[in-house]
Amino acid sequence: MDFRHLGRSGLVVSNVAYGNWLTQSASRSEETELACVRAALDAGITTFDTADVYADTTAEESLGRALKGVRREGVEIMTKVFAPTGPGRNDLGLSRKHILESIDNSLRRLGTDRVDVYQAHRYDPSVPLEETMEALADVVRAGKAHYIGVSEWTAGQIRQGHALARELRIPFVSNQSQYSALWRVPEAEVIPACIELGMGQIVWSPLAQGVLTGKYVPGQQWPVQSRAHDTNDGSGTLVGWLKDDVLTRVQQLRSLAADLGLTIAQLSLAWVLRNPAVSTAVLGASRPEQITENAKAADVQLDDETIARIGTALAPVATTDPVETENSSPASPDWRLA
Repeated sequence: MDFRHLGRSGLVVSNVAYGNWLTQSASRSEETELACVRAALDAGITTFDTADVYADTTAEESLGRALKGVRREGVEIMTKVFAPTGPGRNDLGLSRKHILESIDNSLRRLGTDRVDVYQAHRYDPSVPLEETMEALADVVRAGKAHYIGVSEWTAGQIRQGHALARELRIPFVSNQSQYSALWRVPEAEVIPACIELGMGQIVWSPLAQGVLTGKYVPGQQWPVQSRAHDTNDGSGTLVGWLKDDVLTRVQQLRSLAADLGLTIAQLSLAWVLRNPAVSTAVLGASRPEQITENAKAADVQLDDETIARIGTALAPVATTDPVETENSSPASPDWRLA
């Protein structure tokens, strides 16, 4: 396992992190989560990513139980706030009320007195940014989080938040973006802004929801128990990739990976990690063996020729438009009243 600083902060994270967005879902057992966390620890992973909304708030509880007995100082726990966690009008968003109540609930579910990185899961246009940042500053000053990060904010939103964080003297250190060889959206604007500001990338879906494992083959039925068959397992985010042109292009990576003694998944993960702006790439899993195998990509170094060949193979089907970052967040200040 390799380790990197989270941006220009002093926090060191494993360059592969374990995330339980999909592992601990309605279709996964507690035993699976425990086995996956153990496999992550055995692989040298020390960084764990979750969110209050995952699995209707139960994912944090499951991760907390799986990490029970692990030396707290030896792991980095990251969670998020934004999405609805209850039926009330104030049970969502980035208001002061929701942030301060949510951090306490997350810590209770995780069984810890602090998280290492507390992330604003999306930008909230219905709340003044000053209110959000002041509440996050109070979370840090109360010792409930060491660092603050965001997820899927645009470059402009990141710049505004970072400026306020500097005024408030709190460590605003990371952005969590979807990023893979098929989803290169952050490269145009978000990653350059974060490099300038000293913020690291916490990458989610580096394997494009499993498409970059090569297991989905055009013209063939999807593998049994794969994410494509599971309506409770975030499969809605997968639909856009399950097209013959995309899958055919991915299959072109098979011989390239084999020549390097890698799987397509390991090759794809190494492609993400070759970017120095990426501090850690978050892996999910439906089985512990997936964590064990994919984590082997943590120290793989790809040469320029290999990187170029991957780019050539996937360029016609890769998404690059930076507007997609904005599309992933609420567009209207009135979104919570809809």
